[in-house]
Amino acid sequence: MIRTRLQRLKQKDTRRLVAVIVGGKMLGILALLGAIKGLTWYFDGSAFAAETVVHKANDFVSPINTLWVLVTAFLVFFMQAGFMALEAGFARSRETVNILLECVFDTCLCGLLYWAVGFAFQFGVGNGLIGHEFFFLHNIPAAYGTTGVSFLAFFLFQFAFADTASTITSGAMVGRTSFKGDILYSVCVSGLIYPIFGHWVWGPGGWLGNTMGWFHGISGGAVFRDFAGSSVVHTVGGFIALAGAITLGPRLGRKFKSEGGGPTPPHDLTMASIGAVILWFGWYGFNPGSTLSAMDWMGIGRVAANTTLAACAGGMMAVLFVYPRSKKWDLGMSLNGFLGGLVAITAPCYWVGPAGAIAIGLIAGIVVPLGVDLLERLKIDDPIGAVPVHGLCGIFGTLAVGIFATGTYGIPTADGADTSTVVKGLLGGGGFTQLKVQAIGSLTCVIVVFTVAMIIMKVIRSIRGSWSLRVEQDGELEGLDIFEHGTPAYHVEFGQGMTYSSPAGLPSSGIPVSPTTREEAPV
Repeated sequence: MIRTRLQRLKQKDTRRLVAVIVGGKMLGILALLGAIKGLTWYFDGSAFAAETVVHKANDFVSPINTLWVLVTAFLVFFMQAGFMALEAGFARSRETVNILLECVFDTCLCGLLYWAVGFAFQFGVGNGLIGHEFFFLHNIPAAYGTTGVSFLAFFLFQFAFADTASTITSGAMVGRTSFKGDILYSVCVSGLIYPIFGHWVWGPGGWLGNTMGWFHGISGGAVFRDFAGSSVVHTVGGFIALAGAITLGPRLGRKFKSEGGGPTPPHDLTMASIGAVILWFGWYGFNPGSTLSAMDWMGIGRVAANTTLAACAGGMMAVLFVYPRSKKWDLGMSLNGFLGGLVAITAPCYWVGPAGAIAIGLIAGIVVPLGVDLLERLKIDDPIGAVPVHGLCGIFGTLAVGIFATGTYGIPTADGADTSTVVKGLLGGGGFTQLKVQAIGSLTCVIVVFTVAMIIMKVIRSIRGSWSLRVEQDGELEGLDIFEHGTPAYHVEFGQGMTYSSPAGLPSSGIPVSPTTREEAPV
C-alpha cells in the first residue's frame, strides 16, 4: 500500500492535489487564528468596555482563601465522576458509552465556552441582566472583587458549577438523544442560559441578588438568596432537562404505569450507588466552598453539617415513603432521595440550623418519589430522575430559605461572617418577606429557563439529519453505543469473537458473534 501511494506521488496531478489540500488546510488554520485574534481585539476594545469600580481588594490575594477555593473546586469537579457513574448505572447498558462520552465532551466544551464568554456573562461587571467584561479572561485583576481569592482560582470554582448544570441536563434525555444534538444544546446551556441566569443572582449588579428589579416595591428590602445553587444550578439544570425530555418524547418501547409498564430497571445499581456517594462527597466542595473564605470557620462547619444531615434525612425518608407500596426496600429511591436532600439544602445551608436541615431533607425525601409519580402520570420519560431530584427539589430548596432561615446568620465575606445583615425566614420570625422574594426568584427561574430551553430544544429537534436532537429510530433500536460510537461498554469474549445484545435480543452489527455459543450482555 505504501509503495502504491509513493508511485502515485510521482504523478504531477497527484502532487498538485496534495499541494492544494495542504495549502487549503494551512489557510484555514491561519484564518482561524486571525478570527481568534480579531475577536480578542474586539471584545477588549471600547465596544465592550465597561466602567468598573476599582477595589483595593482586587490587588490583594489571600493565600488561605485561594487555597480553600481551589480545594473545593477540585471536589466539585470530581462530581463529574459521580454523574457519569450514576447516569450510566441507572440507564441501560447499550447507552453506557454514550453517557460517559457526553459527560466528558460536555465538560471540555463547557470549559472552553466558560473561558470565552460564560464567565464574562455571569461575573463580569455589566447591568442587571448580563455582564460584559473578562471575555476570554482578558484584563483580569489579581483577585476577584473583594473575595481575596485569586481570580483564576475563582474562575475554576465557578466553571465546576457551570459544568454541573450542563451535566444535570443530560440525565432526563439519555437513550434517545443524538450526540450532535447534545453538542448543540450544551453550547446553549454552558454559554448562555446558565451564566445569564447566574448573573441575575450572583453576578455584580444582578437584579435578583441586588435590587429585585421590578419587584423592589414588594420585596420589603429583602433580596433573593441562593447560597450555593438550588436555583442557579439545580433548578436551571432540572428544567432544561424537563424541556429536553418533553421535546424528545419517550424512548421507544417505554411503557408508563397507566399502560401497564413502569420505569426501566437500571442495568448496574453498583455503579449507580458508587456514583451517588461520589456526588455526596463532592457536595462538601459545592456547599462549604461557596463561603469563598476559609476564615469563616463557624460557617464552613455549619454548612458541612447541614449538608450531611439533609442528605441522611432525604435518603431515609425516600425509602420509608415508598416501602408501603411494594413492601420492598428500594435502593434506587434511596440514592435519589439523599441526592434530593442535597439539592434542597444547597440554597439554605448557610442560614439554617441542624434541625432545619433535617426537616428540609425529610421533605425532599418525599418530593422525589412524588415527582417521579407525577412524571409517570404525565408520560414524561426521565430515566435518571433528573427532574424530580434537581428541578423540583431545587424549587423546594430555594423556598426553604424563606421558611427555615433562623435570622441568626449573616452574609459570608473574605474575613468571616458579616452579621450586620441576617437572613430570616418564616419560622425564624421574619414573616413572609423572604419567602415572597424566594418565590419570585424561583418562579422567574422556572418560567424564563423553561421557556428558553423549550424554544432551543424545539429548534434543534426540527433539524433534519444527524444534527437533530433525537437520534434516528434505527440507531435507538440498535443502541447508541454501537450506532453513535462504534463500541459497546461491555464485551463478552468467546475465543476470537464477542457478543453484544440489542434490545430485541439480536446481535448488533459490527460485533462478531460465536456461531455456536451466545451469551447476552445486560441490556
